[in-house]
Amino acid sequence: MESANAHTELQSLAIKLAQLVDVARRLDAENRSLKSAQTELLAERAELASKNEKARARIEAMIARLKSMEQSV
Repeated sequence: MESANAHTELQSLAIKLAQLVDVARRLDAENRSLKSAQTELLAERAELASKNEKARARIEAMIARLKSMEQSV
């Protein structure tokens, strides 16, 4: 009887191990996907920050020109 119990326990452990391997694979795939998304978002963020800085510089230049025009009138 003890052999049957050991066999059943080994089967149960094998099933649990297979489930853990499946979970680990899914988590690995999800992690890779999230890292890829993060990389894309960081690139997008850098691009938007650059555009924002350029727009700020243009607006400051326009304000300076308007002040200059105002003073000359």
